Amino acid sequence: MDERKNWSDKRAEILDRPGAGAAYDAARIRFELGAAVRERREALGLTQSELADRAGLKQPAVARFEAGGTMPTIPMLERFAEALELRLRVEFALPEAG
Repeated sequence: MDERKNWSDKRAEILDRPGAGAAYDAARIRFELGAAVRERREALGLTQSELADRAGLKQPAVARFEAGGTMPTIPMLERFAEALELRLRVEFALPEAG
């Protein structure tokens, strides 16, 4: 009988596979960017459609982005920043210890 693994062990096993760490990091970045756009949009009291109009996009594109479904280009991030009344800042950082 197979022994059941807890989530931490299973996650570690998956991330040990070649390329899995990079894919996980890319997904995390997409999720964090989407969450930041959604939070700012909601703080401004905008709907996804209103944000789409401001950014020159269609509402489904905003929905996909907020859900972490797309990896944006720098020009796309600039469009979101302007539409959300923000300044875009891109930086490199040392990896977190752990």
